[in-house]
Amino acid sequence: MKIEILFPEFCNLFGDAYNMVYLQKTLPEAEFIRTAIGDDVRFTEEKIDLVYMGPMSERVQELIIKKFKPIREKIMKAVESGTVFLFTGNALEIFGDYIENEDGSRVEALGIYRLWAKRDMMHRHNSAFEGTFEGETVMGFKTQFTMAYTPDDSLALFKKTRGVGLNPKADFEGIRFHNFFGTYLVAPILVANPPFTKYLLKLMGAENTELAFEAETVAAYEQRKKDFAQMVH
Repeated sequence: MKIEILFPEFCNLFGDAYNMVYLQKTLPEAEFIRTAIGDDVRFTEEKIDLVYMGPMSERVQELIIKKFKPIREKIMKAVESGTVFLFTGNALEIFGDYIENEDGSRVEALGIYRLWAKRDMMHRHNSAFEGTFEGETVMGFKTQFTMAYTPDDSLALFKKTRGVGLNPKADFEGIRFHNFFGTYLVAPILVANPPFTKYLLKLMGAENTELAFEAETVAAYEQRKKDFAQMVH
């Protein structure tokens, strides 16, 4: 099994690097490929079981978009073929249509799916979120300078129960397109949500894998559900 971590030297904000630390403890026999910003990506040229990219600065976002544009068609082919992707934080904006700055100018993104984001660099949004996915609770935190918008809810990932979704008016959070999963939830989602982690493992072909520290992780998850019920509105 091969897992490609994209640009870990930059895409590592908010503790989200621990998504892959946790996965490596869960899948100790897997090959973890850490692709640096100057390297060629592997997922467009060979079978990769999971492609991960975490949150980054706005400058790095634009650098990655520039790097990806010449291979956009190969990226689209990988997405459409069913490769599993997990992008957290503002990484999901890179595969959208564009990112709008405060002055109305746009950073044209890859256009893999219909989504646009609007930056407000003077006001960081911080909140807690609770939703559902495949009948299970999903929880996490949001810390971002953007809000994202889609034409409809056809790409919805998590159904909102409490908190702020993709934007303040949306009743869902995150994007699912084929086996691409993009969410603004950070800190880190795979550790906090064992049912969702097991769902991804199943897609990756590791359905019967026991999670690292599974008993402790599940106990923490159950307690967190109680805490979120009181904390998130």
